[in-house]
Parts: sequence; C-alpha cells; structure tokens
Amino acid sequence: MWKRLRHLRMDVRPLRHRDFRLLMASGMVTMFGSFITIVAVPFQIKQLTGSYVAVGVVGVVELVPMVLSGLWGGAIADAADRRKVVLWCEAGMAVCTGGLLVNALLPHPSVWPLYVVAGLVATLDGLQRPSLDAMLPRLVPRDEQTAANAMQGIRYQIGAVAGPAVGGVLVTVAGVPAAYAVDVLTFLASIGFLALLRPLPPSEHAERPSLAGIARGARYAWSRPELLGTYFVDIAAMFLAMPMALFPFVADALHARWALGLLYSALPFGAMLISLTSGWASRVHRHGLAVIIAAAAWGLAITGFGLAPNIGVALACLVLAGMADMVSGLFRSTIWNQTIPDHLRGRLAGIELLSYSIGPTAGQLRSGVMAGLVGLRPAIVAGGLLCTGAVAVASVIMPGFTRYDERTSPHSGPTGGAGAEEPGQEELERAAAP
Repeated sequence: MWKRLRHLRMDVRPLRHRDFRLLMASGMVTMFGSFITIVAVPFQIKQLTGSYVAVGVVGVVELVPMVLSGLWGGAIADAADRRKVVLWCEAGMAVCTGGLLVNALLPHPSVWPLYVVAGLVATLDGLQRPSLDAMLPRLVPRDEQTAANAMQGIRYQIGAVAGPAVGGVLVTVAGVPAAYAVDVLTFLASIGFLALLRPLPPSEHAERPSLAGIARGARYAWSRPELLGTYFVDIAAMFLAMPMALFPFVADALHARWALGLLYSALPFGAMLISLTSGWASRVHRHGLAVIIAAAAWGLAITGFGLAPNIGVALACLVLAGMADMVSGLFRSTIWNQTIPDHLRGRLAGIELLSYSIGPTAGQLRSGVMAGLVGLRPAIVAGGLLCTGAVAVASVIMPGFTRYDERTSPHSGPTGGAGAEEPGQEELERAAAP
C-alpha cells in the first residue's frame, strides 16, 4: 500500500537543475504579486468610478494587446535569447506597476493610467509568455518535463489562491498603494532570480521575426493533428464551460454570499491537489487520450456544479473541475514541450497563448449572455454538457490526437527537451508548406 502511495508524491526531479529552480523562484514571487494587483486594479477603478462597466472594460483592454503581442512574442522567442526577452519584459512590467503606485499616491488619482498600464502590462506579458514557455524544454530533460509542468502549475496555483486573499486584505486595510508597492517588490525579486539564469540563445535554424515566420509556425501547427487537438479541446472546454462570471449569482442563488471567495478559490485549489500528487503523471504515455478524458471530466464537473443543491456540493464540483483542468493542462504542456522543434517553440507558444487566453475570456461572455437568455442553472448545465459533447466529437474526428503516444510518436525524440535532436530544415519546410 505504501509503495502505491509513493507514486502519488510530487516528482521533484526537475529541482535538481539550477536554472529550473531559479525559474520556479522567479515565477512564484512574480505570480503572487501579480494576483495582488489583479485585485487592486478593479478595486481602485470601482473606488474612483463606481461603475460596473468601467471595471469590466479592463478585461477588453488587456485581451486585445495580449493576443496581438503574443504572436509577435512567439517570433521573437525563436530569434533572440529567451532569458533576455523574459528579463526585459519583467523589468518593463515592474516599471508599469511603479506607475500605478505613483498614480495611487497622488491626492487625486486618475482613472486613465489604470487602463493604459493594464494594456501595457498585457502587451509585455504577451511578448514575454512565449519565451517563458519555450524555456522549459531547454532546462530539463524530456523524461522530467511532465513533472516540471506540474511544478510550474504550483506557482500559478499558489498565486491564484494566496495572492487575491492577501490583495483583498491589503487594499481594504492598508490601501491600494500598499498593494502596488508589494507587487513592485516581487518584480524586483523576480528580476534578481532571472538575472542569474544562464543565457538561452536561439537555435542554429533561427530566423528573424516576421509575419512570414509566424505564418510558417501556424502551418507547422496545422500539419500536426496532436497539436490541433490540444488547441481545440482547450478552447472548447473554456469557451463552453467556464462559469466564473456567474459565481456572484450562484452564491446568491445558493443563499451563500459568504462563500463567494471560496467559489473563486475552489478551481485553483483542485488544480493544486493534482500538482501536489502528480508523481503518477510521468507513468502516463497516452497524453492525447489523457487530455480527452480530463476535458470531458471538466465538462461533467461543471454540469454537476450547475445542478448543485447547496454550496457544499457546488464547491466539491468546482474542486473536481479544477483537478480535471490541471490534468488536461499538464498533458497538453507535455505534448508541446516534448514534440515541438526548439527553433519553432516560441511561435507555437504564441499560438498556445491564444488558445488559453481567448477561450476563458470568450467563455465568460458566453456564460453571461446564455444566463440572460435561458437562466442561471440552465446556462451552466448546458455549457458543461456541450463541453463534454464537443470533446467526444473531437475524439472521433481527431483520431491522431486520441492515439498520440509519446513512446511511438515520430516527433517525440529519445532525449527531447534539453539536447533533443531537431528535425532537419528540409523536413520542417515540407511540414510547413501550404
């Protein structure tokens, strides 16, 4: 029995690698600070305007520049030293947050700087994220990448659970400037860790950033059914079954306004449970099938959430949904990191950024509109069932994705990640040909 339980322990082998430890430390502190600011910005806009619309506009201001800069950031990640790109973007976001702090300390803070800074930070995040994601295969060997993905999930989950809690206390007790000041300090600490990373120069096949290069990356993704499967399943799950916009209404419907914060924390808490018990994940080789099963489970858990008769059942369903979402994300990331050639990794990371940014944002809009048309519970239940149905359809129309096995895939080399042998340029040109 104890031997079986050992398989549930988190696989911490990636921590043997110095640069991975530095990347983890940087991500932990910066994610914590960023979630504090995620609470502080809408809180300050509400203080200054009292408008629901003014608060909601922040999401639109952030999404558009992130999408546009994410594609270009992917091209930059393939052409430049990824460490330098991440470092300079981190420094830029620190300066932007410093601007929020200066504005908050004014006798009469203005609203417009919050929107400008939100757009600038989203732009820098879009430029940085592909380089950040493309670092991992260079830092850990192929057989440790699933474990590394699980450990990187922890930094987000800790931030998502602890950051808003601390941010809520700071803005209500110490004031908005204190929240921004803490975020600036976390950025400075993160920059210190990133500065210690070894250089990560581009591969020998690197090309200058261009629209044609981005298009070649997109054609390469289109030629790989297992990659298309990861994008489709992620967007379908988030667009059809993301319920977060309805949490305040669910809390009212279940007569549990006191539990609103718990509703928001339940999803990342479920994901954290998977990360902390992810030792089993390295033994799974049918990654495509694992994503299909996990995404279908997400849809069923959201369906249960919509049918929940009380707050206890609702929270339990959200925890299960968070667990399923983490399993899906874990194996999607493993497919990406193990099979994409290094000199295309940044551009493909830019495409991945689109899949996991557009889906949740559009899903919030879908859930709100659908709830207005058919009611709260029917909107949530229908979204969950539609998600499960879409995943079932994907498993049929994308058999290459469902059958994907890391042990037999021609794109998953024997070493992968650090030191993986890349396909020749001729092979890549054939794959990327229109």
